[in-house]
Amino acid sequence: MLRPSTLLHWLASCLLLVLALSAGATQAAGHERLSLDGGWLFHRGEVAMPAVKGHGMSYQNGKANNGWGAAAADFDDSGWRRLDLPHDWAVENPFDRNENASQGYRARGIGWYRRYLPLSEADRGRHIELQFDAIATHSTVWVNGIVVDRNWSGYNGRSIDITPYVRYGSDPNTIAVRVDADAQEGWWYEGAGIYRHTWLVKRDALHIATDGLHANPVKQGGRWTLPVEVTLQSSAKAARDGVVDVVLIDPAGREVAKGSARARVAALESAVARMKLDVREPRLWSLAQPNVYRVRAVLRDGAQEIDRTEVQTGFRTIRFDADKGFFLNDESVKLQGVCIHQDHAGVGVAVPESIWEFRLRRLKEMGTNAIRFAHNAPAAEVLDMADRMGLLVMDENRHFNPSPDYLQQLTWLVRRDRNHPSVILWSIFNEEPLQSTEAGYEMSRRMVAEIRKLDATRPTTGAMHGGLTTDLNAADAVDVVGLNYQIWIYDDYHKKHPKRPLTSTEDTSAFMTRGEYASDRKGQVMASYDDEPSSWGNTHRDAWKAIAQRPFIAGSFVWTGIDYRGEPTPYEWPSASSFFGAMDLAGFAKGAFWIHQAQWVKDKPVVKLQPHWNWAGREGQNIRVMVTSNAQRVRVLLNGREVGEQAVDPYEMNYFQVPYAPGRIEAVALSGGKEVARDVVETSGAAVRLVLTPDRPALAGDGLDAVPVTVSAVDAQGRPVPLAQDKVTFAVEGQGAIIGVGNGDPNSHEADKASERSLFNGLAQVIVQSRRDGRGALKLRASAQGLQGAEVELPLNAVAAPPQVPTAEPTTPLLSWRISPAAAVKPDPNVVLAENDMNSWGWDEPPMRRGPEAGAFRLYRSGVNVRADRNDGRAQLAFGSIAGKAEVWVDGVKLGEKTAAEPAPFSVVLPQGGGRREVTVLVEATPGQPSGLWGRVVLERGAP
Repeated sequence: MLRPSTLLHWLASCLLLVLALSAGATQAAGHERLSLDGGWLFHRGEVAMPAVKGHGMSYQNGKANNGWGAAAADFDDSGWRRLDLPHDWAVENPFDRNENASQGYRARGIGWYRRYLPLSEADRGRHIELQFDAIATHSTVWVNGIVVDRNWSGYNGRSIDITPYVRYGSDPNTIAVRVDADAQEGWWYEGAGIYRHTWLVKRDALHIATDGLHANPVKQGGRWTLPVEVTLQSSAKAARDGVVDVVLIDPAGREVAKGSARARVAALESAVARMKLDVREPRLWSLAQPNVYRVRAVLRDGAQEIDRTEVQTGFRTIRFDADKGFFLNDESVKLQGVCIHQDHAGVGVAVPESIWEFRLRRLKEMGTNAIRFAHNAPAAEVLDMADRMGLLVMDENRHFNPSPDYLQQLTWLVRRDRNHPSVILWSIFNEEPLQSTEAGYEMSRRMVAEIRKLDATRPTTGAMHGGLTTDLNAADAVDVVGLNYQIWIYDDYHKKHPKRPLTSTEDTSAFMTRGEYASDRKGQVMASYDDEPSSWGNTHRDAWKAIAQRPFIAGSFVWTGIDYRGEPTPYEWPSASSFFGAMDLAGFAKGAFWIHQAQWVKDKPVVKLQPHWNWAGREGQNIRVMVTSNAQRVRVLLNGREVGEQAVDPYEMNYFQVPYAPGRIEAVALSGGKEVARDVVETSGAAVRLVLTPDRPALAGDGLDAVPVTVSAVDAQGRPVPLAQDKVTFAVEGQGAIIGVGNGDPNSHEADKASERSLFNGLAQVIVQSRRDGRGALKLRASAQGLQGAEVELPLNAVAAPPQVPTAEPTTPLLSWRISPAAAVKPDPNVVLAENDMNSWGWDEPPMRRGPEAGAFRLYRSGVNVRADRNDGRAQLAFGSIAGKAEVWVDGVKLGEKTAAEPAPFSVVLPQGGGRREVTVLVEATPGQPSGLWGRVVLERGAP
């Protein structure tokens, strides 16, 4: 039964194939890295796998391509939610006091993702790689029903060679990912899902391995060289030769050095091409001038370029001295560092790069020059930013374990990050109970040895909160001893181990609530005067004083630079996020921000006055005023009259008792008797209107760029209202969307994914993101009951989005077939095979060509899972080509008969109904002619 629509479809497919083969030859050459973020299907919750029972099912369960349930290639995902990555499903969930406090009282659980991946015939013979930058937490990946990867961390990336498993041409490949976010690695909010980017990388069979370019400058005897190693891999069927050309490009875009090396790579093996470039008078990478160079490696096969890659690097020297601390380019630098986790208000751990840039920029404004990404590998894009922005990085491993699975996570981290000039330390653990033991030493020794194989230029450390006084401990295995919260041991340990470099790897742990100036334990509120240290930590002032006054301590890493969800110490419910940050979860400054800015910023005068000056009902009563400054002296004025003047204490800061009177309070910074800076706070009236203040004036229209917009309220004179708590509603017009809201209140249970948010102590934040190919402008409106609304328009700049993998719809191909032996007598199409008979019928996939053979008849049998969007009685079971006469039977019912013996397409209409259907095709061969199912077999949507 040959239908005209099927014939047309077959002819169109042939034409597309010819065009792909002719046009794809040039596309197939070289390196393609395509974003795979778009077009995913998502299901929240487990998809139950069928119980494996009986010999037949058990036999199939042990085979490579028999993924069950949502892992199966033909699983019905038609009712799943469509979304783009990155994605964190945990932040979408409501707060629940029965969930884990450390994870922010949000359910995590199990989730599934599926995506259809088209590959053209032009891609055949290339190396195809699937890359996941991170998935929280444990995950399993299937391609076309075949398990291709299992991973045991939510922080490491994966590069999966899927070349052996993929199909080319009309039928897209099926990617299925099961995510187990019930698995926990940390005691903080970790999110859930595929929360970083995904990529499809297509390369020549002979290619440069992922993270295979190592180019880290070295200075020896006053000369700079750039040793370069390029790891090549081959999925070719025979040995191949390649030439690697390397070019060094300076910050101005000029080629300043080049080299070349040859390598021969055996089939399915790897080889390393090595060379050393001499570089004269490079521009050094420093905190003030973070000069970033690019190293480009091009792989050639003869004259033809077949692959290329680039990395960032920088020329700088680093040194940790046991007496004098840290040196960058032989200049002493005190590490003014913070620890941060990776979640942000509104978006959870699925943080756009532009929001990361906002976070790092805010930290730099505070005076931060170093970041410890606690306690895991950051996103690769974030390290690129650290390079460009001039921030030093302690790069930290997640699992303290030298067993093969976990050691692979450590070596992945080092391979990926060892070119970055910002990275100055490898941290192998944080606060491990085994740190004081021989076992801890032996584990550390093995991990350090693996790091040194890959990078001999950077020292190692481990963040120890005890165990330093035992005879043998982890500190004996690392290069720089890391100290967490052990002020009392600084001097004694240095005296006993005078040749060991020391740094604080974590300090402070003091509590603050933004905009609050009286602690209320019952209300779970902490004042922002820096008077609330934890039982194990210190105030921001005391912790820095102890480090700043000791040259042998390389520096500080404050816990923390920014608040994070979970770990709501010292409280539990209703608090759902931390109180430690110098900034709140939205990046709004707390008192600690201004303290550190006064301590750390050296290139401009700083003065900041706290608290607000709205104290109605307390007229005449003393208000504690804190002034933070890096000047010589500070003076406080109230309504134009001097209240007092003090010499600045650079560690403890300055405090004044000021009798409250409404009006204007000022802090004046003085150096050499002259005013160098001034800060003013005024008493405000009632809020009358909203104000929207975007962090940047425009957005890139690439579907990736996002901007945080500050929401505030002002009085009739335009003065900020610091105590406003109004609920604000948002709306967006144009090519963009709201992707999250927040206000920094650690006790708030309002939704992050919403179009409304209450102000908390005068502030809230809404994050807007452009749409792909966005043009024109995005307009954000804010309204609140009783207040005049606000709006802001953000132009969208035309920017090309990264190359994307096209979104494909499922075609439901029938792939796995049983084939009967040839028979001279026509068999019964409904013959039942014994459940334990795996051998009397063969196994194959289309195209299946048999004969010529003596027997004229064969049965071909497969199954198909009918999707809900194809069970309406119009779906067609389409055969690309059947050679021979044929009958098509479905669930024991004959649906169609092909009466001509010549090879031709054929189709039948599938009866209405879903679920699993058994398909049997009886083929009668013409004597002396080959027969079989010569083309693809697929279940298609029928014409409406």
